[in-house]
Amino acid sequence: MSLKHGLLGLLNYGSMTGYELDKAFKDSLSFFWQAKTSQIYRELNAMEQQGWLTSQRVIQNEKPNKRVYTITDNGKDEFKNWLSKPESDISDAMSVKSGFLMRMFFAGETSIGEALNMLYAYREECSEQIRNMNAAHNAIAEYGAIVKDDQRIKYWKIAALYGDEFFQAGLSWTDKAIAVLKEIKS
Repeated sequence: MSLKHGLLGLLNYGSMTGYELDKAFKDSLSFFWQAKTSQIYRELNAMEQQGWLTSQRVIQNEKPNKRVYTITDNGKDEFKNWLSKPESDISDAMSVKSGFLMRMFFAGETSIGEALNMLYAYREECSEQIRNMNAAHNAIAEYGAIVKDDQRIKYWKIAALYGDEFFQAGLSWTDKAIAVLKEIKS
């Protein structure tokens, strides 16, 4: 997946300002794809140059002016083309690039206490992310009320279910890793 396809997907539901796109992206997609606000605006500019969307500047009184983005037919074609291409293998869904796991791999060069502290911190982060998944579920309810399409909402829930399970798996793994280190310590 690329950021541009996520943005096209959101615009496929209706026109939005850059602020609304940034908020919708972070509310609903950030648990599996992170993007900074500056990256989102950079992609919007590039996609407009490619003809995948248009923007209209809206002058506002007593508020900053805003730009409203709308997906074009070319953008819809690109989005549908991207959706129709299955991943060649599972490697994309299973890709992991984790500085934490790299440090854990080499944690034998530190004390068991330091390694346990790393795991306790990771466990707390997983717990926090589980609590944060409520924001994704709330976004599904909020945007679902706007879109009013039960079929689309089910797919959003499936993606959120992955996030729920991912962070639960992180908790489970952490508990097992802590138990292994405590065996060594005793």
